[in-house]
Amino acid sequence: SHSRIKAFKELYLKIKRHREHILNAIRFGMSNARIEATNNKIKLIIRKAYGFRNIQNMLDMVYLVCSDLRIPLPNRKARSA
Repeated sequence: SHSRIKAFKELYLKIKRHREHILNAIRFGMSNARIEATNNKIKLIIRKAYGFRNIQNMLDMVYLVCSDLRIPLPNRKARSA
């Protein structure tokens, strides 16, 4: 907080402002990695779905990819877990 470097002062203020949240993340070992991964999957699906005729097809694809649902395909053996 006593530094003359502007970037350090800004960092200090950010840490001070978010102190409780930072400590909670360390204390509970939680992060937003799963949310970010799911968000990335959805963005990729939307990019692939550019040619879909309606929005419902794209939403169905998001539900299918983001769920744990495994649909058996013909002529393929199911993988054992």
